[in-house]
Amino acid sequence: MRVMVMVKATADSEAGIMPGEQLLTEMGAFNEELVKAGVILAGDGLHPSAKGARVRFSGASRTVIDGPFAETKELVAGYWLWQVRSMDEAIEWVKRCPNPMLTDSEIEIRPVFEAEDFGAEFTPELREQEDRLRALMQAGS
Repeated sequence: MRVMVMVKATADSEAGIMPGEQLLTEMGAFNEELVKAGVILAGDGLHPSAKGARVRFSGASRTVIDGPFAETKELVAGYWLWQVRSMDEAIEWVKRCPNPMLTDSEIEIRPVFEAEDFGAEFTPELREQEDRLRALMQAGS
């Protein structure tokens, strides 16, 4: 199963305070473990929401909202995409992670939808399109 592992933002990460050498070293070692175990598919840190934007959808209307965004506890400061056997395995990996922030922090784990999760509505034609697009994405990286 694939899971998205999201490092929640803090006041420090939203202020643009960068981690020090020790934390970067610890996170590098953790990421190396993930790579060696064949778990990590992707991962990066994100700039503060002040550098971001949101697009609100209302019918045919689109409204752009520039950051920063008020609710820090609802923001994501970084992410990983992992391939694991179970949610329990993902939780065990996260428990081994160094604290990614300078203060108390949280990491959220959410399963990624797979084709079979969509049922009959995900027709063979749509599955073929999805497979084709995934192959194109892989070729581009």
